[in-house]
Amino acid sequence: MDGKLVCAAVSSAAILTANTVTEIIGDNAQVETDDGYLKLFVDDAEECSVVLNGLHLHLCELQKEYPNKIKVIM
Repeated sequence: MDGKLVCAAVSSAAILTANTVTEIIGDNAQVETDDGYLKLFVDDAEECSVVLNGLHLHLCELQKEYPNKIKVIM
């Protein structure tokens, strides 16, 4: 069950990040999705850095909680 919980948490955080970057910040980012993957290419990394750092922090906290289910590589 933990695997599904982690997957849902990661998916939600990734979609929230992509939506915040494109709709709230207004960055002309490219978002690509494919079978469980989400790629986000931002135009202005400095402008988006707070949101991207927040995503990184969230994923690292999930890794601490579920070390056998998620590995964050940066």
